[in-house]
Amino acid sequence: MRSSLLVLGLAVCAATLAVVDQDSGFPTWLRLRSDLDASQARIHQLETEASDLRAQIINLETQPWAVERAIREDLDLARPGEVLVRFTRPAWNAGKSGK
Repeated sequence: MRSSLLVLGLAVCAATLAVVDQDSGFPTWLRLRSDLDASQARIHQLETEASDLRAQIINLETQPWAVERAIREDLDLARPGEVLVRFTRPAWNAGKSGK
């Protein structure tokens, strides 16, 4: 009876130490789990961006008008007779884009 209480007491002490120890145990597991979740979200975001870029590459390789459009958008060029219109965010709303 006394030895089983001793074993139970040691188990409780070990479990408590694992929970409160900042260098190992439960807090470390929670921190690593959070890092893993953030990394997986970033991987998903990058995969989506890569997929979009692949689609743009295919479009630029197969559609002649896509190359012209990309160049004109990047350089802010207009053909003779065209009017270039730029839309900008109001200053009070510029920080709310999320980017």
